[in-house]
Amino acid sequence: QLQLVESGGGLVQSGGSLRLSCAASGSALDSYAVGWFRQGPGQEREGVGCITVNGGITKITPSVKDRFTISKDHAKNTAYLQMNNLEAGDTAIYYCAAVDVYVDYVCRFDSVEWYDNWGQGTQVTVSA
Repeated sequence: QLQLVESGGGLVQSGGSLRLSCAASGSALDSYAVGWFRQGPGQEREGVGCITVNGGITKITPSVKDRFTISKDHAKNTAYLQMNNLEAGDTAIYYCAAVDVYVDYVCRFDSVEWYDNWGQGTQVTVSA
C-alpha cells in the first residue's frame, strides 16, 4: 500500500522559495501519476499541477505556471513541488496525491477523486 508524506513547508516571506517533497513508501512511485493540490483557509481544495508516471509530462495550473515546477526522482521515490516568488495568496496546506495508472502520458489536477492515495499535507505560509 502506497503511503505519502509531504515535507518542506513553513513560513516564508513574499518573494521567497520553498521546495515541497512528497516521499513515497510501500510502493514504487514510478508506477504512479502524482498530483499536487492546495487548500487555503476557508477554500476548497484546488489542483496545482501534476506529473505523469515517467515524469515526462507536467501540467501546472495557469495561475502559478510561471513560478511552480513539479518533478519526480524515482531513485529517491520522491516527488517535488518547487515554488518560487511566493505570494501571500499561495498560503495553504499543500497535499500530494498519487494514482496507479497503466499509461505514462496521463495526469490530472482537476479532480481530487482521480487520486486514491493522499499525504497528510504540509502548511505553507507566505508573509506579506
